[in-house]
Amino acid sequence: MQRHLESSQRMKLDQLETPCLVLDEVKLEANVARMRAHLDRLGVALRPHLKTAKSIDVARRVLHPSGQAITVSTLKEAEYFFDHGIADILYAVGLTPNKFQHVTALRQRGAQLSVILDNIDAARALAAHARTTQDRIPVLIEIDCDGHRSGIAPGDRALLDVGHALAQGACELRGVMTHAGNSYNQDTVDGIKAIAAQERDAVVTSATALRAAGLPCPVVSVGSTPTATFAEDLRGVSEVRAGVFMFFDLVMAGIGVCSVDDIAISVLATVIGHQREKGWIIVDAGWMAMSRDRGTMKQKVDQGYGIVCDAHARPYTDLIMTDANQEHGILALRPGAQSALPDLPLGSLLRILPNHACAAGAQHPAYQVLRGAADEISAVWPRIGGW
Repeated sequence: MQRHLESSQRMKLDQLETPCLVLDEVKLEANVARMRAHLDRLGVALRPHLKTAKSIDVARRVLHPSGQAITVSTLKEAEYFFDHGIADILYAVGLTPNKFQHVTALRQRGAQLSVILDNIDAARALAAHARTTQDRIPVLIEIDCDGHRSGIAPGDRALLDVGHALAQGACELRGVMTHAGNSYNQDTVDGIKAIAAQERDAVVTSATALRAAGLPCPVVSVGSTPTATFAEDLRGVSEVRAGVFMFFDLVMAGIGVCSVDDIAISVLATVIGHQREKGWIIVDAGWMAMSRDRGTMKQKVDQGYGIVCDAHARPYTDLIMTDANQEHGILALRPGAQSALPDLPLGSLLRILPNHACAAGAQHPAYQVLRGAADEISAVWPRIGGW
């Protein structure tokens, strides 16, 4: 697939076959610049999480020339980005024995791949593997900062047990990391700021405990787009991992992390019919194009499967995708709206903003790249999927 298109090869939006994934490069650049400026003010490095982008072309616009360190969510991503020249990679999902050999194979090729875990069984198993392969795998211990997902709670004796098992085995104890997933459940900026402080305190406390026990802890890593956006004090933290900030989405807009206008990706769809007596407009983008994610359902404003915009990404008042079948999207006015249904004849092009950028992106093989308000595709950037 061709990445950058010569003028003679470029297509207008209305020449694309729909549904497809559109990326506004200008908004991507602005989102990245905003995050970098904020973290620079706080004096902490950005290790971008590329699970949202899954594209080397996006990565090149996010990475700083002086810092080529990334986070991934699958070993397939790790392999892909390493093959494209990025060596410093954190695989930020708890490691299991059936992946040990894949990790070692990547490291033997030269990848500076580090991993995470959060229990003594995994630590002992990985240490045994490292002794057998003579591969001193770097490991970060996952800390549970908010009860959202995995990790060892700060102050839990298991933290030192895991630390000793790694340090006394054949692994390298690299540090601690956490993910403030509960930040997605906040509905005020003050709430997110409180979670950001809680996130920082959890890993700094854990790092202090490891060091007090004579164990190394050079890396103290935090990560979520909401907390990265609103953190006010990151003293003691060495790096921030965040990913969805590159594109943003309706979930992020719903909790005040961005505006709807900051959202850089959309799904291009075409009107294929109407059910006028029901107030429906039917498009060729169903849940296979948008994903099944309904992340705004519990927020103050339920955006259905996405906000409907015109071809220039200008939202129609109160028009959302209210329902979705596999290849059919149903557009209607949100419940209680006083607006009039727009007149969108057969063949009208629409751009639908997604609830969850990671989920919507995962439905598509490539980004059709626009530069701001232009309606001409300047590049096609492939992306990967799967495991």
